[in-house]
Amino acid sequence: MAKKIASRMQAGDESSDLGRVAVLALGVFAVGTGEFVLAGMLPLLMVAFKISAMQAGQIVTVFAIICAIAAPVLTTLTASWKRRTVLITAIATYLAGAVGTALAPTYLNVLLAQAVAAAGVGLFIPNASVTAAALVRKDFQGRAIAIVVTGFTAAVAVGAPLGTALGGIAGWRMTMWFTAALAIPGLLGVLALVPRHVAVEAPGTLSQRLRPLADQRVLAIMATTLVGFTAVFIPYTYVGIIFAPATAGSSVALAALMVTLGVIGAAGNFGAGLLADRIGGARVVAIALVWLAVSAVVLPWTTAHFGSAVAIIAFYAVAAFAITTPQQHRLMSLRPDAAAVLISLNQAVLYLAIAMSGMVGAIGIGWIGPQYVSLVAAFLAIVALGISMFADRRKEPAFMGTACRKNTHNQNG
Repeated sequence: MAKKIASRMQAGDESSDLGRVAVLALGVFAVGTGEFVLAGMLPLLMVAFKISAMQAGQIVTVFAIICAIAAPVLTTLTASWKRRTVLITAIATYLAGAVGTALAPTYLNVLLAQAVAAAGVGLFIPNASVTAAALVRKDFQGRAIAIVVTGFTAAVAVGAPLGTALGGIAGWRMTMWFTAALAIPGLLGVLALVPRHVAVEAPGTLSQRLRPLADQRVLAIMATTLVGFTAVFIPYTYVGIIFAPATAGSSVALAALMVTLGVIGAAGNFGAGLLADRIGGARVVAIALVWLAVSAVVLPWTTAHFGSAVAIIAFYAVAAFAITTPQQHRLMSLRPDAAAVLISLNQAVLYLAIAMSGMVGAIGIGWIGPQYVSLVAAFLAIVALGISMFADRRKEPAFMGTACRKNTHNQNG
C-alpha cells in the first residue's frame, strides 16, 4: 500500500514537473512566433514604410544578429542569477520589444524595437531548455527538452502563419500586438509555476564556452551550419516576396504556404533524427544538402501558380528542416564531454545564418531578382556540402587523442 502511495506521489510530481516544462514550451512558442512571423510581414512592411525588399530583409538580419550575440553573452552574464529571474527578465524584454514594434512610427524605430525583442529571445530559448532539463529526473530530461523544442516547431508551423494571416486582414501592427499578447501567458506561467530555486550547472566563462572551437572538426561542422542554413533561410526570409505572383498578394495564401513549410518540415526533422541514428549524422546532412540544392534550382519555375508553389515548398521543407538534428548529432558524437556548450554555440551560429540569409538574399534579389534568388541558395548548399565532407575527413587532434587514451587507460586501470 505504501509503495502504491509513493508511486502515485511520484507520478504526481512527474506530472507537475512536465506541466512546468509545458509552460516553458509556451514561452518558446510565443517568442519563436515573434521571430518567424517577420518573414511573412516583409511585404506589408515594404508598403507601410515605402522601403525596398533589401531594406525590409534587414529587419530579419538585425533580429538574428542580436539573437546570436545574446545567446552566449547574456547567458554568461546572467550565470549567477536564478533561472526563474533570467526567464522572467528574458520574456519581459521580448514583450517590451514586441510592444515597441507595434507602436513604432518609423522603419528605424522598428529596427530598434526588434533588436530589444531579439535580446529577449536570445536569452530565453537556451535558458528554457536548460531549466526544463533541471526540473525533471535525468531519465526524463530528453523528453523535457523535446517538449520545449516543440514550442519552437509550433511557432514555425502555427504561430507564424497565424500572425501572417492576421497581418493581411488587420494590418502588420495587429500582428505585432498578437505576438506581444502571446508572451503574456508565458510570462505569467513562469511566474506561477517555475520554482524560485532551480539547480543548473554553471555555464562557465565566455572563454571556457568558446574553448571547443579550438577543434578544427568542430569549426568545420559549425561552418556547415552557417553556410547550409544561410541557404535554407534565403527562401524562407523572402518567401512573401518570392511567391508574390503565386499568392497574388494575399497574406492568407502566404500563411498557407508557411503552414505547409512548418508541418512538412517538422516531419522531415523527425525523420532525419531517426535516420541519423541508423546511418550517421554526416550522411543525413549530405543527403539533405543535395536535396536542398535540387529544390532551390527547381523553385524559380514554380512561383507563378499557387499549386506549384505549395508543391515546391513541401519538397524544400523536407530538406530545410532535416539538417538541424543531424548537425547536433554530429557535434554530440564528436565531443560528448562538451555537448551542451557545442549545442548552444551551434544555435548561435544558426542565428548568424539567419542574419546572413537576410543580407545575401537582399544582394541576390538586387542582382538577379526575387524569382531567381533561390539559385544563390542552391550554390551555398553545394558549398556547405563540400565543407561538411571536409569536416568528415579531418582527423582527431593529437592532443585530444592523447587525452582520450589517458582517460581510457585510467578507466581500465
